[in-house]
Amino acid sequence: MSAASPGLPRAPATRLDPRLVFWLILALSAATLYPVADVLGTIQHLRVRDTDDAMRLVGVRDLVAGQGWYDNVQHRFLPPGGVASHWSRLVDAPLAGSILALTPLLGRPLAEGLTAALWPPLLLALYGVILFLGVRRCLNPRAAALAVLAALQTLGLVGQFTVGRVDHHNLQILAMLGLAFCLVRGGLVPAFLGGALAALSLAIGLEGLPTLALAALFLVGDWIARGWPALAGLTGFGLGLGLGAALLFGLQTAPALWGTTACDALSPPWLWLAVGGMIATLTCAIFDRHLTRWNGRLALAAGLGVALGAGFAALFPICLGGPFPGMPALVHERWLRAVSEMMSVPAFIAKGRPEILAFYPPLVAAALAAAWAVRYGPATQRRYFLVVSLFLWPGLIVGWDQFRGTYIAAGFIPLVAGPAIDRALTLLEATEVTLRRRIGASLLAASLVSTIWSLPAYALAFLRAAEPTPEGLPCQAESSVSPLAALPPGTILAPINMGPAILLHTPHAIVAAPYHRAIPGLIAAIEGLGGSEADLRRQMTARGATYLVTCPTKPVPDLGAETAFATRLTTGAVAVPWLEPVPVAGTGLKVWLMR
Repeated sequence: MSAASPGLPRAPATRLDPRLVFWLILALSAATLYPVADVLGTIQHLRVRDTDDAMRLVGVRDLVAGQGWYDNVQHRFLPPGGVASHWSRLVDAPLAGSILALTPLLGRPLAEGLTAALWPPLLLALYGVILFLGVRRCLNPRAAALAVLAALQTLGLVGQFTVGRVDHHNLQILAMLGLAFCLVRGGLVPAFLGGALAALSLAIGLEGLPTLALAALFLVGDWIARGWPALAGLTGFGLGLGLGAALLFGLQTAPALWGTTACDALSPPWLWLAVGGMIATLTCAIFDRHLTRWNGRLALAAGLGVALGAGFAALFPICLGGPFPGMPALVHERWLRAVSEMMSVPAFIAKGRPEILAFYPPLVAAALAAAWAVRYGPATQRRYFLVVSLFLWPGLIVGWDQFRGTYIAAGFIPLVAGPAIDRALTLLEATEVTLRRRIGASLLAASLVSTIWSLPAYALAFLRAAEPTPEGLPCQAESSVSPLAALPPGTILAPINMGPAILLHTPHAIVAAPYHRAIPGLIAAIEGLGGSEADLRRQMTARGATYLVTCPTKPVPDLGAETAFATRLTTGAVAVPWLEPVPVAGTGLKVWLMR
């Protein structure tokens, strides 16, 4: 590999110089993904993308300060008991290691800022390497280079790798991408590695569970259809998944909790499926030589699958309803369905949020194009596109109802966009090809680039910018929250989304934050800030709140027909003796001390 041509061979059939593509990738990455102001803001002020990134850094900071590996309780969240997080320490570990390594050289604040700023770009670089090598091996070098270029224009993907994005979705995308290429390659060792990556994805979070189920069914179906030649792939995946899930579960879960069911994290219900699946694949391997026809293999696989599913339903019925069992209707309607990542595509449209155009249509185009290639594409590429389809369609279907379903799938749009752009360029240079085919190929390639779809969204946003908008600081920003640190430490009742930022930038404890395991805090914020004076006082007393903090530019939705008491308090329409206003310089927030 030379410095002049970094792994990109020349393609004499096109005027597109691969070396130019490579430098364009670097330029686009520097210019569009990591503006200097964003990088400096994260390094100097620990500005992060959203609430999950802030809460992740709070947990990492506690780990660095000596909190136990198995102690996943956030003790400043709903004190004195705290809230046990379901997030994986496997994500915390490299972040904490980086901070510990940099602190002696730079000091703790700068070590935290540099870690938050540099971790996502490093992961994106790793994604690009895996993507390029995988597509090059499966297709060709030019398609691989174009896939990397397309990745940097896929907003749903690069959004998970922006500075400060220390949440777990980017690591999940990497694990699933590696799994996909392992499935395409086939064989015992690649399949075992793929199963281990699937286990890693489960240990990090359960968002990819539908996709992993499809991957397993793909391997089972391959064995049913082909028998012995596909057995190594099925067996290797089962071993990697079962052994990997058990090992990672033990690594990140306190022994006292090994028997505790958790529907939202890797725990006994999902171990039942992973380890049970491993036993099922070994059973298939034992009986394979006796099953010479596909219908015999189908009968065995179906029987094992029914037994596995029936056991899950009998042992863990609480998890059949999803990861949020027992969530009150008030919290579900007033909070969960209002969270952006839980919103449906129709909800985005109904709320007049055109940014959905940059995320969902390219996913639709990629899923349809991959399915078309499975049916009509070259025979040598059909397994590649079939596997890619397995990772696109679950995101397309789940993402229609819950936007977070698109997160992992967005990482696979470039696997379709790269070869589609490559084909379009080839057809444009072929004089014997009809104009209709050239236009069709070009439109398909364009439809897979989300920055093109974002143009209408930008236009609508520009038009709306001319409309009157409320002035004020964003209440979750570090600049708004950090002045609260000057107050004597206490417990703050504030709007739900402000909670993680308060934990990150101040010494205070909080009542509410956007996490489903903290139902009492969510109820306190919804009822207390959205209800009457009696509701507010009752919730503040029950939760031991010292301070009330409100956001003047974004009141909490009213719980009843009347304007919420906290909203009227914020505007100065009312005042009560049990809440003493506290002036805090440098913030746009309103603060009261409870007497």
